[in-house]
Amino acid sequence: MFLKTKINLALVFGALLVASCTQEEKPSVSLVEQNETQTDLIPQSEIDQLILKSLQETGDFIWMDQSDRLLFSALMQGDSILTIGYKPAEMSQPNSRIGLDELKSPAWQSSASKIIGMISETLEKNGSPAYRVRNQEIEIHEALPYLEVKITDFEVLQNLRKMPEVRYFEPVGYQFNYELLNSENPYARITSDSGCSNDSQGNLSTNDFSVITPNAKASWNYPQMGITQAWSQSTGAGITVGVIDTGISPNQPLMGSSFNSGESSGRSVLKFGTYKTGFWLWKSYDGPNDQCGHGTAMAGVVAAPRNSIGNAVGVAYNSNLITVRGTSDVIVNTSDEKNGVAEALVLLGNRSDVKIISMSIGDVFSNSKVADAVRYAYNRGKLIFAAAGTSTSFTNWFGVIFPATMAETIAVTGVKEGSGYQRCDTCHSGSKVEFTVVMERAGTNTKPLTVPNSGNNPATVGGSSVATATASGIAALVWAKNPGWTRDQVLAQLRGTSALFPTRNSQYGYGNLNAAAAVGVN
Repeated sequence: MFLKTKINLALVFGALLVASCTQEEKPSVSLVEQNETQTDLIPQSEIDQLILKSLQETGDFIWMDQSDRLLFSALMQGDSILTIGYKPAEMSQPNSRIGLDELKSPAWQSSASKIIGMISETLEKNGSPAYRVRNQEIEIHEALPYLEVKITDFEVLQNLRKMPEVRYFEPVGYQFNYELLNSENPYARITSDSGCSNDSQGNLSTNDFSVITPNAKASWNYPQMGITQAWSQSTGAGITVGVIDTGISPNQPLMGSSFNSGESSGRSVLKFGTYKTGFWLWKSYDGPNDQCGHGTAMAGVVAAPRNSIGNAVGVAYNSNLITVRGTSDVIVNTSDEKNGVAEALVLLGNRSDVKIISMSIGDVFSNSKVADAVRYAYNRGKLIFAAAGTSTSFTNWFGVIFPATMAETIAVTGVKEGSGYQRCDTCHSGSKVEFTVVMERAGTNTKPLTVPNSGNNPATVGGSSVATATASGIAALVWAKNPGWTRDQVLAQLRGTSALFPTRNSQYGYGNLNAAAAVGVN
């Protein structure tokens, strides 16, 4: 699980006091001057407009590219918690080493101590009451090179900017106003196909599935992706897929007590929760249970059992499954959700049995803490699939979302059936996309089948979310067929058997995956 070390700034300050006394004293800022500076905040509406402009022009928003005043304003209008990424001062490219054993070395540890010392000294110099310095707690992540602290002092940010030990600092709790992305429908993100709903569909057409032994329903798109054909060679046995999402429903036995049933046997399902609720240092885990529906739907696409109940079967119906509730919904935009997803990546990264991580979640701009965690898992050999993005009318201008934008992840999006490539009505596309999955019927716009929150009639699910879960299942089929392969070999096989390879399309990457060809079906 996610572990942090809590320390007291006063202890660090005391240790550094002798050294600081030998330095030339600098003019102090009076409390009056400090308060005047710190109350001159940029309004949230103005910050949101700057974020929107950056998203429109670059497809991302980087906190460290902004002024200290903007960062401080965002910090004060969030939860005042600042995430600070650290590194040895002499290391120019630290990201490639994220989460490795070097983190425990004296050089890395000293870098964190210097940052903590600076914060304590600044608070003392600026006249913070002694009790505040004594009680100012800081959390240092034990697996990732960042620390977090509540900051209400503007000069701390200015000093952080000057330190070679600082990789980044970001206001983790600031929440962008998503209504700006789609003024015609302010709730487009919430009501999109990738949102919180996963109910049984009692009126499915017989054209939208095929009944396979012993009485399971295979989604209409499986033959188009070569999935049903691939089952003659592989069903995912022996491979563990980790799904980071909203958890899994306790009311769906197919993902619990009946996970091993029918033709699905000898496998395991584990459920964790890394999402916390509460206040700052007094947060508590909220459990593994899905309170949204999205996580259950994604887990079902990956690994729902093949049995006689008549529900939807997963792509890799004999794979092992680990679900982690890292977020409350599909948008990773609150501090609790960023913490939960980062913790989930560390948890799965540390498990030697996990080969594949599926993330059908994300946000419109990047977060360095989550990026650190993605690199942590990647550096441990995990094949990480991430959704390119799902929305409604603002799809037309917005590209791939984070973390699918990262080099360490494989971005997947959904397309409609038929010749040529047309993205699904709610799917994002762009140069970062690696693969596509057919997941929307031409004419009817019917979505693929999955397991619902409860009941024995299948649900339907759409967007780049289901495309990502499907791709993760296909990767499990390939890896199960070739258990000695590395991540890079599995990825190369997926690329080499995709529809557009060796050409890479500017919006759809290597195109549709072909599970049958990838596992060697002639």
